Amino acid sequence: MDDSLNLPLILGAAFVAVASPGPGTLAIAKTSMSAGRRSGLALASGMTTGSLVLGICAALGLGALLAANQVFFEMFRYAGSGYLLYLAYKSVRSMFSRGADSGPVAAPVSLRSAYWTGLAIHLTNPKAILFLGALYALGLPADVSPFWLAVVVVAVSSQTMVILHGYALLLSIPGVMKAYLRLKRWFEGLFALTFGAAGLRILLSR
Repeated sequence: MDDSLNLPLILGAAFVAVASPGPGTLAIAKTSMSAGRRSGLALASGMTTGSLVLGICAALGLGALLAANQVFFEMFRYAGSGYLLYLAYKSVRSMFSRGADSGPVAAPVSLRSAYWTGLAIHLTNPKAILFLGALYALGLPADVSPFWLAVVVVAVSSQTMVILHGYALLLSIPGVMKAYLRLKRWFEGLFALTFGAAGLRILLSR
């Protein structure tokens, strides 16, 4: 491996960014607890695909292009904030729905729908590609070969897959789902607040 390639730095920073609580991990928690393991894993797979796509884009320099082009960045920003606010609205509706405190766990959502939801959450986050672009700029030498660039993209995406699917598996165990049932209204309120806050933060950021 090229001595100037700082793979531990890249993987370490990416681990913190992916594992830290945020809209993506919250969406996995909500889906896994309310709709079951298969739906949670499908959503995590969508987010993993989104991570791979953004990783490739960042490796090709599109992160720098996005940062330099205000119009493209604004398009991503409005799309991302709008989608998060939509998820907040859905959580509010669920919180106030009839039987929110004692109703049964929701039937598993369509796996295709869960996958596309995860993909949309990741692809509409403009800061994700900017973060990856900055991370690659710090950890990769200017003359990195295409082979090692591909290795880095695959390594980051593989690490993301393990983290996100691990969350889906953990949060869909029966005990966690039972806790969600007992406190469904409170969970949905937390989801609504977090999605809403993240959406507004992206919308109002400069």
